[in-house]
Amino acid sequence: ARIGVPNTNSQGAFVDYPYYRCGDCGKEYDLDPKFYTCPECAKSQGENEPLRGVLEVMFGEDLLELEDLIPVEGEYFPPLKVGWTPLADVPRLRKKLGLKNLYVKDDSLNPTGSFKDRASFMVSAFAKKHNINEIVLASTGNAGSSMSGIAAAAGQKVTLFLPKSAPKAKIAQALQFGATVYLVDGNYDMAYDLSMEYSQKFGGMNRNTAYNPMTIEGKKSVSLEIYDELGETLPDYVFVSTGDGCILAGVYKGFIDLMRANFTDRVPTIVSVQAEGSSALFRAMNSGGKFENRPTATVADSICVDVPRNGYMAYRYLKEYKGKCITVTDDEILSAQNDLARTTGIFGEPAGATAYAGLLKMWDKLNDNATIVILNTGSGLKDIESALKVVTLPTNSIQTIDDIE
Repeated sequence: ARIGVPNTNSQGAFVDYPYYRCGDCGKEYDLDPKFYTCPECAKSQGENEPLRGVLEVMFGEDLLELEDLIPVEGEYFPPLKVGWTPLADVPRLRKKLGLKNLYVKDDSLNPTGSFKDRASFMVSAFAKKHNINEIVLASTGNAGSSMSGIAAAAGQKVTLFLPKSAPKAKIAQALQFGATVYLVDGNYDMAYDLSMEYSQKFGGMNRNTAYNPMTIEGKKSVSLEIYDELGETLPDYVFVSTGDGCILAGVYKGFIDLMRANFTDRVPTIVSVQAEGSSALFRAMNSGGKFENRPTATVADSICVDVPRNGYMAYRYLKEYKGKCITVTDDEILSAQNDLARTTGIFGEPAGATAYAGLLKMWDKLNDNATIVILNTGSGLKDIESALKVVTLPTNSIQTIDDIE
């Protein structure tokens, strides 16, 4: 078994792809559910800091099909259509911004209305392959409702820890799908700690973002799709809303895997967009990688985290591949949400609209002919209360046309 043994396949050592490699120390491990983070690097894990020793799945080179970059065989996936969401043409938005090759990757059309279905789909399959029937996680809302829905299709049990402030629509989704839900009297970070304690005490597979490497593997599928949908070419820019850094890392991992496998020779410029009220990664980018634990607050609940659990990996990818990290205000997020809906017919939740708000902040600095993809990571129906902050509900009802003023 490959446990802590550096890969030396160029010298004739055996290669058993896929396998895990620690992004921090380089040690390698079998693709086994007993490994979450690198056991060696986990020993130096500090309190209130991003995860150390996040594991990356490594694949061979010169692969023939995109499917060769998927670490779990197709027979183990639940009977749902996850992914292959539209890379939407947005002619009115293109004209408005003067960007000729602008697209919106609309992941609100996944089964539970969220990008998080990609990670849940992969985790469910990995659990089934290893005969694990309970999946445990913490969530701000979307990951929890997503895992609950995917697991319902697979016949798996979900134990979910949510902050009591999570939007009711997301709580209702999880309950409808049959999850056991515990509302936590605190924020996401407290829910995360409790979920870790639960899985260590009672077992099951822990789905927590970044902690379970399969979450990144699931999320990277969006990059493989973008490459395919653009005719086996890459965009110049991808705008990604960012909280804990796992979606950002997944987007990077997909493009990096394509490059490692010689499907392409570059990685696009990724623009990480954070809410000003939850901007730990942005601050780290401007302080040499130092992550500070500060209280957070933003209308975009899906990206509201004190400690970005995948912060170190996200930081490393942004630095290595010359990505950008910017912030936007809550007012800019809500305005972007409304503008995106009125211009494209795509109603994104605040976290999804955050990526578009980032584009609006940068669009005048981009080449008119650049190929640009915005990720919309969730449906606006997930959080109606936020959407109602920028529209006005009718106050009077009518009985006849004459009642119209």
